[in-house]
Amino acid sequence: MNFDRKNISNERLLDLYKRILKPRLIEEKMLILIRQGKVSKWFSGIGQEAISVGITAVLDKDEYILPMHRNLGVFTGRDIPLHRLFSQWQGKANGFTKGRDRSFHFGTQEYNIIGMISHLGPQLGVADGIALANKLKKNGKVTAVFTGEGATSEGDFHEALNIASVWDLPVLFVIENNGYGLSTPTNEQYRCENLADKGIGFGMESHIVDGNNILDVYNLISELKASMQENPRPVLLEFKTFRMRGHEEASGTKYVPQELMDMWAIKDPVENFRSYLKATAVLSDEDDEAFRAELKKEIDTDWALVQKEPEIVSSLSGELNDVYKPYDFEEVNHSGELENIRMIDAISNSLRQSMERHDNLVIMGQDIAEYGGAFKITDGFVAQFGKERVRNTPICESAVVSAAMGLSINGHKAIVEMQFADFVSTGFNPIVNLLAKSHYRWLEKADVVVRMPCGGGTQAGPFHSQTNEAWFTKTPGLKVVYPAFPYDAKGLLNTAINDPNPVMFFEHKQLYRSMYQDVPKDYYTIPFGKAAMIKEGSAVTVISFGAGVHWALDTLNKNPEISADLIDLRSLQPLDTETIFVSVKKTGKCIILQEDSMFGGIASDISALIMENCFEYLDAPVKRVGSLESAIPFVKALEDQYLPKVRFEEGLLELLAY
Repeated sequence: MNFDRKNISNERLLDLYKRILKPRLIEEKMLILIRQGKVSKWFSGIGQEAISVGITAVLDKDEYILPMHRNLGVFTGRDIPLHRLFSQWQGKANGFTKGRDRSFHFGTQEYNIIGMISHLGPQLGVADGIALANKLKKNGKVTAVFTGEGATSEGDFHEALNIASVWDLPVLFVIENNGYGLSTPTNEQYRCENLADKGIGFGMESHIVDGNNILDVYNLISELKASMQENPRPVLLEFKTFRMRGHEEASGTKYVPQELMDMWAIKDPVENFRSYLKATAVLSDEDDEAFRAELKKEIDTDWALVQKEPEIVSSLSGELNDVYKPYDFEEVNHSGELENIRMIDAISNSLRQSMERHDNLVIMGQDIAEYGGAFKITDGFVAQFGKERVRNTPICESAVVSAAMGLSINGHKAIVEMQFADFVSTGFNPIVNLLAKSHYRWLEKADVVVRMPCGGGTQAGPFHSQTNEAWFTKTPGLKVVYPAFPYDAKGLLNTAINDPNPVMFFEHKQLYRSMYQDVPKDYYTIPFGKAAMIKEGSAVTVISFGAGVHWALDTLNKNPEISADLIDLRSLQPLDTETIFVSVKKTGKCIILQEDSMFGGIASDISALIMENCFEYLDAPVKRVGSLESAIPFVKALEDQYLPKVRFEEGLLELLAY
């Protein structure tokens, strides 16, 4: 192995040696402990240390790195105290996730490390968002994100590279090509000769690097970092390397040909660098022994500390209180000057005034810039706020949602507009697995609002008409808001943008231009979890949200003899159960109207809550009304039959007659 020290000093060479030696010695300790049954699981990076160590040694402490579970050298390179790492691996309270996630599935703002989720791909988009925030701050910082050769097959990989290229984001995309995705060799993963070639299609600079030569890594990253500060851009790096252990220790390496193991053993990055330093008289035997003794003492001392730490004691309050980041609702009252506007105007006003209030707020979505969005909600925003903050995106919902998370991590607020709520399915993974779980896992906020133009009644067919709130009310960590009136839409959207938790904000398309209301001109907020009582009565409680509220109003106006409480939920998570229970206990009868198909919708959960909490007050079974158990059709006659408006009146009259 040829090493080129260029102008690196002896002191720096020894520092690099200690940096690469440390994770190796820790790993050797872990392999002993796992055989002793003292560690439950381990993902080894033996053979790959030069990549993590070399990159981390170049990047500044305040530059974000997004590693994977074989990148121990990133964590040790950022000087995280070993006892905290050991606590994390052992599920102790002094770790980074309070025992809620394992091994390297964590992040820490203190050390500017952002951990992975098991779905791998989204972290590439997160790096885009972090780099975008750096670019907006004009701070010259570079972001490095790791992935393996297997994950380059994921759509998120291609989406993230495309966004980074289109937006000239200073991201180092680091591929550790170690030959196997678990047991699947590269010839079953891809057919291009080199993964670096994939950068060509994205117009991206790319390099192939010997991932076992720490000086090759260090020198190239040093050059690229200086260059990217002057000329911000993404760079794709394919590091050729090998892991000498299994995917994780239980997997073993029987699927790897022995001759391949023997070949890579000769290329060991630690031993070869050690031999080079000794051959060039930079490292003496005495120094080497001293370094090893010092590191082993640190490892043994910190491991002993962790063994004295108590096991985590579970508490319901402790677990549930961390699902969401605590947020003290900021009530902002309006002056009272009103204007009669449509719902679409109220949403646009909210976005405009929020952009004025929060100079770190970025809106992203397809065609939202000069075109103003599919529904013209952001029309004129580019002229006022500029294209840096009002960003057209490629058609890649998953990476855009992940980028929004990256913006939040790096001090920004983000709004993502789904052109239609239906399209959120291609961004589902980062919403339910990344945004929703981040605070619970490692106390990191996800200051992201996903706007969801939704609903039927416009003959738009199966892919532009769904109301899919039930996909998200099921997921702890998300807040779900669904206004029915312009006044509520503006106030609730303002609150959603202020709230540091991820919010799915549903906007019914049929109400955009048909629903007018007197709305305050100035800025105001409305709290989540507070339903609105639209009508009051004594015979029945009617519960709905979105367009269903207006269908219920039409029915009640058509039947003025019916004395009903009409509750507009406004937010579905958190849910105002108090208003529901008080009303049901008063009326004794309840009907729930949702536009979604019946089975698995939120009406089922509300019904169950009422049965559990108000059973002795009920004079009839709780009634649910929803759309047909089919996809929503296109032709008006079919759509009218699908939607529950007519069936609601029938159900209401049946309930009253019970």
